[in-house]
Amino acid sequence: MTPQHPALVKGHVAVITGAASGIGLAAATAFAQMGLCVVLVDLEGDRLASAAVEVTALAAGGEADVVAIGTDVSKLDELESLERAVIQRFGRVHVLMNNAGIQPGSALFGPQANWDNVLGVNLMGVINGTRTFGPGMVAHKDAALIINTGSKQGITTPPGDPAYNVSKAGVKAFTEALQHELRNTPDCNVTAHLLIPGFVFTGLTANGRTEKPAGAWTPEETVDFMLQSIVAGDFYILCPDNEVTRALDEKRIAWAAGDIIENRPPLSRWHPKYADAFKTYLSVPKG
Repeated sequence: MTPQHPALVKGHVAVITGAASGIGLAAATAFAQMGLCVVLVDLEGDRLASAAVEVTALAAGGEADVVAIGTDVSKLDELESLERAVIQRFGRVHVLMNNAGIQPGSALFGPQANWDNVLGVNLMGVINGTRTFGPGMVAHKDAALIINTGSKQGITTPPGDPAYNVSKAGVKAFTEALQHELRNTPDCNVTAHLLIPGFVFTGLTANGRTEKPAGAWTPEETVDFMLQSIVAGDFYILCPDNEVTRALDEKRIAWAAGDIIENRPPLSRWHPKYADAFKTYLSVPKG
């Protein structure tokens, strides 16, 4: 049975960005099955229309409970139009899941467009989505959730895709600040949560593969873990997968923080002088 949370009840309203596929679609499906009204948000097109049909078929109220609204989350004016449309249709929002993300690849001195696009969608989409919907969610006093999708790459920042890492590190810092703000706001019934997926088989991670690798979780497994973690009151929703355990994630995160504490070079995990030390560190049981 799906765990319950006071924001996740029949008749409440969920807005999910990046809802045409992957984790966003899995979340939209789960919310519809729980009886919520669902707003699917993604770029206008066939994928969004198809996702809306899929979710509508599962919703108790059918088309009355589900709407798809094409939106470019990197554009503030489109997010503001989205918020007006949602409030006009459903009155208020109880779940905001800022999940839209792209990963076209980047290099430090590569094309400016890649940096602009990644930061515009992955970071500013989260910031502006929260700033657009958040005040109304606080004001209506109902239990509510803001779930922002981050990444382990925003914590351990491995080399190879700096724009993506920067965007997800920003999502982490923003969501931490958001939860601090919410918990110190009088009579506020909104909580923020940082979703940190593991290896999930989606269009973003497929890289041409048509079958799920054994090490990956499905989007549905990720959303199920997310819901359980929210009910448990977790802020950091650190997802394992079929290859990486929580214990391994904890060690990788601790080593990354240790670069500062131990005054090692940045990204020492990938530094030739420290690579063996990192491997030894992983082999020692956590004490």
